Amino acid sequence: MIFKRVGEGRPYPEHGLSPRAWAGVPPRQVRLDELVTTKDTLQLAALLDEDSTFYGDLFAHVVQWEGEYYLEDGLHRALRAALQQRLVLHARVHRLEA
Repeated sequence: MIFKRVGEGRPYPEHGLSPRAWAGVPPRQVRLDELVTTKDTLQLAALLDEDSTFYGDLFAHVVQWEGEYYLEDGLHRALRAALQQRLVLHARVHRLEA
């Protein structure tokens, strides 16, 4: 299994982080098997595109809420890491308080 669970949507409340605010969150390693996805589909073009981060953040965005790590943005990065047999993903992790 690649992820802890494949979710459908964001179960956590709106965090209100802008792209600029996400950029201020320092990246760290997160184990793929601890992630719950918030999307259940993937755009194959995003997975195969070598320049998929050209206009976006280099790191995935993860929201930590109620003891779970939700992969909000960067599903293609996480899947690419899994296909390369890596167990971790570099991500910006925002801890959301209940």
